[in-house]
Amino acid sequence: QVYLVESGGGLVQAGGSLRLSCAASVSISRVNEMGWYRQAPGKQRELVAAYSGAGRTNYADSVKGRVTISRDNAKDTLYLQMSSLKPEDTAVYYCNLKLWGVDYWGKGTLVTVSS
Repeated sequence: QVYLVESGGGLVQAGGSLRLSCAASVSISRVNEMGWYRQAPGKQRELVAAYSGAGRTNYADSVKGRVTISRDNAKDTLYLQMSSLKPEDTAVYYCNLKLWGVDYWGKGTLVTVSS
């Protein structure tokens, strides 16, 4: 069974920084596709940043230059470093992992950016 547990969310002022973590219950060393998504109130879930295979990373245009995705395979943990946060970054952030054609999601961590 695959479990993903996000942490690191919270309340931060605009311009601040947060680092989100996603701990996986399986080894991620051979996982090519995993990343972070977010869902703001009343909006659809959207990609923030993700690994898409062959070491490639994709970022949403809205976060480019402010967000960095990284991974520690030894700890089976995915990270999202966010800086220069804006109120529009307020959302629940979800970790996603694709394994053997199946999507797995964490329960999310709430990020609230105050103006």
